[in-house]
Amino acid sequence: METKQKFLSFNLGVGDQGVISLEHIIEVLQVSLSEICVVPQMPNCVLGIYSWRGEMLWLVDLEEMLGYPPVLQSTNLITKMMVIVLENEGKHLGLMVRQLTDIELLDQQQMKKPSQDVFYPAMTPFLQGYVTNGAEQMVFFLNAVAIIKSPMWEHHN
Repeated sequence: METKQKFLSFNLGVGDQGVISLEHIIEVLQVSLSEICVVPQMPNCVLGIYSWRGEMLWLVDLEEMLGYPPVLQSTNLITKMMVIVLENEGKHLGLMVRQLTDIELLDQQQMKKPSQDVFYPAMTPFLQGYVTNGAEQMVFFLNAVAIIKSPMWEHHN
C-alpha cells in the first residue's frame, strides 16, 4: 500500500522546514506587500486582506502564527512574498511564507508525533507531526484544515 503523499515544502525560521499536503493547496502566488489591506483589531500574525479572484483573501504570516519571529520584521527589504492559498469546505486562507522549496513525496507513516516540550506552544494545534531530514533539519507536517479552522480568524472568515 502506497503511503506517500505530495507535500509543498517551505522554509520556517532559519533552519526549519514546513510541509503542507497538496490536497488543500489550490494556488501559490506572489503578493506585493503594498496590495495587502491592513485590518485593525486582528491578531499580530494576520497581515490583512488581499483581493484574490474577486474574493477577499485573509493573509497570515505563517511563521509568526507558529511562534517564530515575524517574517516581515526580518525581511523589510522584500516587497513581494509567496502566499500559499489553502482551501477547505469552501473557505480560503493565504499563508505567507518566506520561500517555497519544493514539492516532495513524503511518507506520513515515518512522521513522529509532536511532544509538547520540543516545539513552540503556538505551533502545537497545527502540527500533525515531524521528521528529521538527511540534513538534520526539522520538517514539520502542518495540518491545513486546523490552520483554516483556527479560532483566531474563524469568526472573521
